[in-house]
Amino acid sequence: MIHKRLSLFISANFQARLTRIGLNSARRYSTSDPSKNDTIGFIGIGLMGFRMANNLYSKSNYPLIIYDINKSNLEKFTSLHSATISKKPIYYGISPADVAKRASVVITMLPSSPEVKDVYLGKDGLIEGLNEQNFFIDSSTIDQSVSKNVALQIINKGARQVDAPVSGGVVGAEAATLTFMVGASTEADFLRSKPYLEYMGKNIVRCGGLGTGQIAKICNNMLLAISMIGVSEAMNLGIKLGMDPQLLANIFNTSTGRCWSSDTYNPCPGIMPNVPSSNDYEGGFGNALVAKDLRLAVNAANEIQATVILGAIAQQIYNSLSKTPGYEKKDFGSIYKWLNERSGNEKN
Repeated sequence: MIHKRLSLFISANFQARLTRIGLNSARRYSTSDPSKNDTIGFIGIGLMGFRMANNLYSKSNYPLIIYDINKSNLEKFTSLHSATISKKPIYYGISPADVAKRASVVITMLPSSPEVKDVYLGKDGLIEGLNEQNFFIDSSTIDQSVSKNVALQIINKGARQVDAPVSGGVVGAEAATLTFMVGASTEADFLRSKPYLEYMGKNIVRCGGLGTGQIAKICNNMLLAISMIGVSEAMNLGIKLGMDPQLLANIFNTSTGRCWSSDTYNPCPGIMPNVPSSNDYEGGFGNALVAKDLRLAVNAANEIQATVILGAIAQQIYNSLSKTPGYEKKDFGSIYKWLNERSGNEKN
């Protein structure tokens, strides 16, 4: 089973910390708990989810109930908000079902299709705790058919759901400038999701019916991976031919080669101070996740016999990169370093 219940017994030190900052263990219902309609749930407090939930909590007036299989993520999140937690509580869910019972709106940010199926449909999943009040927003990037199937099962149980994958990466999640690509079966569902998404993003776009958000996302990420490879190759080539890296990047960004991978997330170390390439490619959009998204895109293309030559090549490259020792968890801009090493020069 992919998701597991949080331990019923929190360590003495951790429990003491919760007591000091005014948190009840989320296992226990108390008379001070807000009503279901006044609470937002967030499941998946990982690299992206942490930042998204942070903006949601900081900008809204809603109490928050959070769930993640990694207990340290929960502690880190509550510690960040210790100054406001007495006035705007943060609760812990013991399972996705518990979150659904205690929050009317639940947002999920999960790594892949198996986790989404388990959290929504598995034992102690959201489907076991929902009622007609519940509204679910899944911001995971997963297979379009899985997304649609999960949503239909939730809707058939009386709740509502949209898919709303994101673009903008960790930088966008931190700054609340994400683009949300929303697949909703009705305009009313889209409009219901929008106020919550606006706490975390800048551009909220309805792509069509259920699953269309996932279609837009895999197409975008296929293009993103291709452009990152292209920028990395071009930067490597220009530098090896004698160009100054900063000057070359500036020329790209005022010329026809300009793109997000060059002007916002340049993969060459030292060009931009606040992106993973200048932090040894730590954090950011992991190579394994890029490889996963490319597999989704190429599989979808194969199913409908669409030609994606560069997409298929990008998939092969990122599959190799994500399996290279030392690169598995690095940001996808590390393709620059990987290519550089294969040309026999690790200087840049």
